[in-house]
Amino acid sequence: MFTYKLHFIKPFLRKLFVAAPLLLLGSVAAAQQTGSAPAPSIWDNALALTMLLISLVLLLVIALLANVVLGTAKLHFDKQKKSGTAAKIVSILLLFLAPSILHAQNAAAEAVAPAGPSSIGGLTPLTFWVLAGVIAVELLVIIVMGLFVQRFLAKEKIAVAAEEGIAVKTKPSGFKVWWDKLNSFKPMEQEANIVLDHNYDGIRELDNRLPPWWLYGFYVTIIIGGIYLWRYHVSETAPLSKQEFEIAMKKADEEKAAYLAKAANNVDENTVTLMKEVTALDAGKAAFVQMCAACHGKAGEGSVGPNLTDDYWLHGGSINDVFKTIKYGWPEKGMKAWQDDFSPVQIAQIASYIKSLNGTNPPNGKEKQGDLYKENGAAPATDSTAKKEVVIK
Repeated sequence: MFTYKLHFIKPFLRKLFVAAPLLLLGSVAAAQQTGSAPAPSIWDNALALTMLLISLVLLLVIALLANVVLGTAKLHFDKQKKSGTAAKIVSILLLFLAPSILHAQNAAAEAVAPAGPSSIGGLTPLTFWVLAGVIAVELLVIIVMGLFVQRFLAKEKIAVAAEEGIAVKTKPSGFKVWWDKLNSFKPMEQEANIVLDHNYDGIRELDNRLPPWWLYGFYVTIIIGGIYLWRYHVSETAPLSKQEFEIAMKKADEEKAAYLAKAANNVDENTVTLMKEVTALDAGKAAFVQMCAACHGKAGEGSVGPNLTDDYWLHGGSINDVFKTIKYGWPEKGMKAWQDDFSPVQIAQIASYIKSLNGTNPPNGKEKQGDLYKENGAAPATDSTAKKEVVIK
């Protein structure tokens, strides 16, 4: 009953021997279109050749399957005297095959990429994925055509058996068998045993059990609920939502403090600002007493170094100048650079503490040295030791 296959396959094989060389020559011609400038050839790349060969072989398989599908459809519709429907199927199949052929030709014409991190096996990403996409489309076409042929031949077998008066028992598909088992469906022959006495406008109600997948899913949720209850409320081995929020906020505060500390260490003589926080001034005082008091006195009254409590400064009295003096020092005058001993934020704390000593007038203060400096260009204070002129009218 399948002698019609040879009737359609033999002419196709004759056409195939003629079409295959033309198809191959077309691919070669497309691949050689590299432009006027010399470029790497796709024929020098093993991966490109392999993928192109696979796509061509799949195209031949598709052509063979298409001939079988067209032949079986033509035979079927000739019997049914519906040539118009057969013509539609032929057109659809030709349109289905055309994109694969065109993409294979275009993919062969892509340039080979030079070896590098952006190339895939020596191919440009576009070339590789176009070829891979063509192969994937061809495989999909082959699967669809194979299923079509299989179903059509099964129907033809049943039709021929019916004509000969032979009873054929159809075997349900594997998916249907699997689906029925998954849902525990009862066969139609057994539905009479589970019919309830409920009838709604001819609609009968069956006493089917719930599908196993639904029951097992429900059992799993009960198990997960018990585990959740034990973990979060009994053993308390994991934090609750509120505790997670508190932990996240604490971590965020720590990250913020670390960021601010890091940002503070980026300060220099150009960006430093006067600190007035008690904690910053206490930290600056501790460092001053430990490292600076030997030359400037514990109260900043001056000793070997100058007095730091008056308005006279040797190297400028602004916060920027004091920071710069501490950071780089004045080695030629005996003042060392402290940038290797203190961090920028510590130097800013020391400079701010020194600025806070202005006007404290400690005992045993050293004589004035340097130039007079007042903040923001304020008028200098009157010297209390200067002679006062008394004008008598």
